[in-house]
Order: sequence, then structure tokens, then C-alpha cells
Amino acid sequence: MKFLRLIALAGLLAAPPAIGGEAGDLLFAERGPWDLSSGPLVWKLDQTGPEVEGFTPLGQGKLTLDKGTDPSDGKPMLQLAEETSRIKRKIGPFPVEGGDPLLTFFLETTTRDMAALTGGSPFYIRNRLKDALFRGGEIRKEDGKSVAVFTPFAGDKNKERMFGFDTLELSFTVADPKQPILRMAAKTGPLAGGRPAYISEMVLQ
Repeated sequence: MKFLRLIALAGLLAAPPAIGGEAGDLLFAERGPWDLSSGPLVWKLDQTGPEVEGFTPLGQGKLTLDKGTDPSDGKPMLQLAEETSRIKRKIGPFPVEGGDPLLTFFLETTTRDMAALTGGSPFYIRNRLKDALFRGGEIRKEDGKSVAVFTPFAGDKNKERMFGFDTLELSFTVADPKQPILRMAAKTGPLAGGRPAYISEMVLQ
């Protein structure tokens, strides 16, 4: 995942068009400035799916959000660290105030993986995700928490070429809109050719 692509998506999320739904309002609530005075925040990663040319699921791991200093200007910044059995890297910097770096990471990961598994255009996939998140979705209640649910490719005119990703459901569990999202999940039904479903989940520890 290239940093410039993350920044491009972050720009879309930081300044979205008018949001037309309550689910989008919940998802894009302002969570900055991020307070990490008690230490970094850690999300458990868990990703499964088919192993095919161009894609291998990440398996289990963790994603850590920590504070630091931007070496270019000496100002505070945020940085993500991803660690699984397949990959170990740092991603950032991200601003202390502004968008949600975890949401940016999650959506870009979903975009990249869907493009790899379907051969589809990442630009088309990003635009469809953006449209669904900004203007669609519904809110469900589970265990006293709000869950924003989106099905960005349901009824898509290109669904016959999506190899099963037309069933993709994104869900985001929120207890307090001003606090970090507790759980983010992307799930499909079984993919084309009898391949197993794609499931990617991040859970705040």
C-alpha cells in the first residue's frame, strides 16, 4: 500500500461531500484531536479469504496507533504500525487533528484487496465505497452500541464481474461517536468458483 494512495483517500474522508444518512454521520464524526496520553491504541487484525495469484490473506496480527514527531517539521503526528506474520511496516504520518487514520487504513485495505481478487479498477471501487459511506447505510443496535452497516455493491450494474463482491457488507461498531471505532469488518458471501468468503476485521483491544 503506497503512502500517496492513503493520503488521497484520507483527503476524501477529511472533506466529504454532504452526507445524506445517519449512518454516514456516525461513521465520520470528528474524533480528533487524538489523545494517546495513556499509551498507544491497538486493534486486533484478522483476515481470511482465498489464496490466489496476487492475493494472500494477512491472517492474524495487530495494528497500533501511536504518537510521534514529524521529522520534517518537528510537529506532533500520528503513526500506524501494522504487524502480521506476512508483513511488518509503519504507515504515516497522519495529523493529530483531522480524519480517522484507522478508517482510512481499513477502507484502503478493502479497496486494494477487492481490486486484487476481482481484477477491478481500484478507482471505481473507491468511488463506490465513498458514495455508499457518504450517502447510504443503516444503523442497527447491538448490545447497546450502534452499528453502521453498508452494502456498497448491492445492485451494482457491474456485479456480474465482481466474483461475489457484490455481497460485500461493511460494518462499524461505535459506542461513542467521539471515541475510536470499536470494530470494523468487511465480509462477503462465498466468492466465485466456490472460493471461500473474504473476511477482514479490526477490533479495538
